[in-house]
Amino acid sequence: MGGMLPVAAALAQNTKEGSMQKRAIPSTGEMLPVIGCGTYVGFDVTPGSEEYKRLPGVIHTLFEAGGSVLDSSPMYGRAEQSTGELLAGGGDAGKAFLATKVWTRGRQAGIEQMQQSMRLLKTEKLDLMQIHNLLDWKIHLATLREWKARGRIRYIGVTHYTASAYPELEAVMRAEKLDFLQINYSMDEREAEKRILPLAAEKGIAVLINRPFGGGGLLGRLRGKPLPPWAAEIEAESWAQLLLKFILSQPAVNCAIPGTARPEHMRDNTRAGRTLIPPPAFWREPGHAIDV
Repeated sequence: MGGMLPVAAALAQNTKEGSMQKRAIPSTGEMLPVIGCGTYVGFDVTPGSEEYKRLPGVIHTLFEAGGSVLDSSPMYGRAEQSTGELLAGGGDAGKAFLATKVWTRGRQAGIEQMQQSMRLLKTEKLDLMQIHNLLDWKIHLATLREWKARGRIRYIGVTHYTASAYPELEAVMRAEKLDFLQINYSMDEREAEKRILPLAAEKGIAVLINRPFGGGGLLGRLRGKPLPPWAAEIEAESWAQLLLKFILSQPAVNCAIPGTARPEHMRDNTRAGRTLIPPPAFWREPGHAIDV
């Protein structure tokens, strides 16, 4: 490539791997590490299995790198229970920013589901409770506000994972005061760039990104290909790091939560947040397009 391109050259780079970068949650100013861990599939495993035995290493690797966000859901099978067991067993509960979701209809059913989540996660106070896929959101949002006022949860938010829901999501974001939004965004699912991410920035809503690898398909398609020569300019040593850096280039994004059940993948992911994150313009420079 013949040296640094203009945007990358203009960055004050520190090529030494450092501590996890953090970004402020707009509603409070609290700093949140930019890489976390999703528990979908990977944490839905049986105690004593080889898969379960790897999970303490996943959590330890996240915390050791300076990360904190663990995102779960009652729809993820045993994931909440596994997360609670592992945090309690490792004595690491105080290091986690625990996020989960409510996904049911009706006020009482929502209350009971959230109480069960807290029991499984072995906590009396959650960092973030999210209304999953906007299901019965008006009913649940009233409960979440009550719980936040009582100190049972610290932050409230909504989630979705498909662009077809963006019009409804945008309407909720405009009408309601939210601390967090969790949304899908990746190099091959970029619809959130158009309105959702700018609106989150405008409204002061923190953003978690799910499906950062396009639900796994994107990473699978790229994994066998060589990294582009310019990956070194942004200190990306793997496709996972490159894809996460693309997401974190968006200033509205607070944290990406790729799911994994393997410590080595967690280590690879966290490095994306411990090294250079380029500005959005980097990806528009000549030669930086990737065929996904």
